[in-house]
Amino acid sequence: MAELLVYSERVDTARELVAGAKEVGAALGLGVSAVALGPGAGGAAAELAAAGADTVYVSEDAAFEGWPADAVAAGLAQVADIAGATVVLVGSTRRGKETAPRLAQKLGAGCVTDVNALVVEDGDLVAARYAFGGATVAREKVTTPVKVFAVMPKTFSAEAATAGAGKVENPTLNVESKVKVVDRRAKEGDHVNLDAAPLIVGVGRGFNAREDLALGDELAGALGAVVGCTKSLADFEWLGEDRIIGLSGAKTAPDLYLSVGISGQIQHTVGVAGAKLIAAVNKDKEAPIFAMADYGLVGDLYEVVPALVERLKAV
Repeated sequence: MAELLVYSERVDTARELVAGAKEVGAALGLGVSAVALGPGAGGAAAELAAAGADTVYVSEDAAFEGWPADAVAAGLAQVADIAGATVVLVGSTRRGKETAPRLAQKLGAGCVTDVNALVVEDGDLVAARYAFGGATVAREKVTTPVKVFAVMPKTFSAEAATAGAGKVENPTLNVESKVKVVDRRAKEGDHVNLDAAPLIVGVGRGFNAREDLALGDELAGALGAVVGCTKSLADFEWLGEDRIIGLSGAKTAPDLYLSVGISGQIQHTVGVAGAKLIAAVNKDKEAPIFAMADYGLVGDLYEVVPALVERLKAV
């Protein structure tokens, strides 16, 4: 049986892709396999099997340490040949976006990146992705015999996944990276994983100064949430790039997204469309964010946020 092959360097994203691939594979008559690469990769095999993978290809070759895109693409191409894969799904993370086109070139495959929906229509895979700055959705097909899709995190859910056979294969791969790491430095500031956050407070241009973001931190602390932001605040270097939500950052699906001082331009809101509940605070009653919010409060954030924090702390 031909295979649908799944890979992401992030296990949580790989699990989502495997779960989604089960439905897609069933419609196309394809089995579902997954790949785990790098030192310690064997530890991910059980999780990928639980998400639905019938076969997990594992290589702990040191060449994959740090997931250099050239080595990963070479390794995935070899596994794709071994598995007889006709469709490959790669997590559209920052590393995945580097890897997918390299892999496609090695396989002679067409490639679509930043996919946010993948469905089977009349026996063909149709990928959807945002176009024109998020103003519209493009639907695209790949016509080559082998197809590569880089799929955004949170496109699929692994919550209701059914386990696969979980057979583990350890292929011998011939890979070598041309990238030479000369230095590693810890990224400044704290790190957040917005993709997995159940509660998010989003902050935007409604904050007048960097120090005022402390209000957003207080609100997030009272809710037990993490803070995300629009791209503009990262451009100002008020917050780090890992806090960006939207086309340029994370695609999130929290239980609650509370937007504060964000107008709601499409470039940002595509990153929160999957939230179960959206609430917004903005002093402009015509702000676009209110069109998609379940609850909206028109008011000055400098008055509203302290009142919300006080009320939350009293609960």
